[in-house]
Amino acid sequence: MNKNIFYILLFLATFISCTNNKNTETFFGGKIINPKSRHVVLYSMKNVIDTLKLDARNKFINKYKGLNEGLYYFVHGVENQYIYIEPKDSLMLRLNTWDFDESLVYTGKGAERNNILIDCFLENENDNRFFYTLNELKPNAYKKKVDSILAIRLQTYNSYITEHPNETEGYKKILKTALTFPIYSHMESYPIEHVKYKRLKSFPKIDAAFYDYRKKIDLNSDSLMYYTPYAEYIRNYLYNITYSLGHKPMMKNYSSKFTMDLLSTINSKIDSEDSKNAFLKRTVLDHFYKKSSCNINENTFQSFFEYSSNKEDKELIKKLLSDNKTLKKGTKLEGFPILDFTNHEIEIEEIIKDKKTVLYFWNPEYVSRNYIASKFKYFKNNYKNIQFLIVKIDGNNKDQINRIDIKDQYFINVENPANSFLTSKMPRTILINKNGIVENGFASISSPKIYTQLRELNKN
Repeated sequence: MNKNIFYILLFLATFISCTNNKNTETFFGGKIINPKSRHVVLYSMKNVIDTLKLDARNKFINKYKGLNEGLYYFVHGVENQYIYIEPKDSLMLRLNTWDFDESLVYTGKGAERNNILIDCFLENENDNRFFYTLNELKPNAYKKKVDSILAIRLQTYNSYITEHPNETEGYKKILKTALTFPIYSHMESYPIEHVKYKRLKSFPKIDAAFYDYRKKIDLNSDSLMYYTPYAEYIRNYLYNITYSLGHKPMMKNYSSKFTMDLLSTINSKIDSEDSKNAFLKRTVLDHFYKKSSCNINENTFQSFFEYSSNKEDKELIKKLLSDNKTLKKGTKLEGFPILDFTNHEIEIEEIIKDKKTVLYFWNPEYVSRNYIASKFKYFKNNYKNIQFLIVKIDGNNKDQINRIDIKDQYFINVENPANSFLTSKMPRTILINKNGIVENGFASISSPKIYTQLRELNKN
């Protein structure tokens, strides 16, 4: 460990010594062990700040003038992590992608504040199982346990601030959020988790004092909305508030009425236009895909169109609705080719002939390769009578997923007739019987319902 730190500091010093303006510049760099790609991307909220290429030794570094203080995050491969940067910082990271978060360590100016944020993240990850067991407790007993944990977290915060009196107000806000908001998130999700744990049919009665912490929370902090502890809290809060309107617990699927009430809750509780639009979009898409079906309630989407002010989001949802009206159950799937990785075209009728088939169209903008590979490995192992075909939307012969047999992978280009039912470019799963007839035109591999649907297809 000491050798690694020394090596990184030496590496940093080499670059810093090359500039005469080191007191006015901010440095960010590091080393990636077992890299998953050849670059690291630095973001501020949703905006790309820089794409840093790895050199032959898997190192990267850049310097920045005028970089504002605040919360950033970097992405490598399919993983990401947050980083708090202040002007004149000289931050270096070192991580091993085989153990991404656990191996991540910072050195240089600004390192200590970021290392404690990583410690907070890892502690919260480790605490999830413990909080799960707490869900068996009744409300008063649960709150007593959680209050004791919260007191320890606040003691950690106060100790750090006392020992580091020069930390900025911006960082103090992030640190307190990292320490306390995961606890608040658990409290918001407690009613539904308690019901699941105890297999009950109704929510426990909870005193208003249970949620006293809400009085201290700003629901409209734009600077925190892209920070996972804060965003997850807001999401859990919105769902809990919506349940409190009189809805019964829902385990597998949200009713259309619940979705409409949730959209209304978002509209009334979130003032920030960008944040409101983001939550509205995420909700309507999440609930649509959970249904794993072409059957939808138009009123739900009308509520989305009424509340959202984002034109791009509205256009995306309109295209999704248009796609949803195509390839209904009972439709014969035909009329377009798919290409294999030798650029050979195969008519869809030929490849699905006499075979029960799952046809999954994917787009890396909405789903990761690792997620697809994990899901389809499980599907192939458990549903032996079905062929699973993965088709990249607007792809080419270099868009393969390494962990999936290349014989099961295909792509379509932008001129392909299949784009007529993929106008949104969003993932689409089509279940087809051995006669080439669509059984489900808009299934979803992320829905709990998919397992029942595949079992039915597998045995018919």
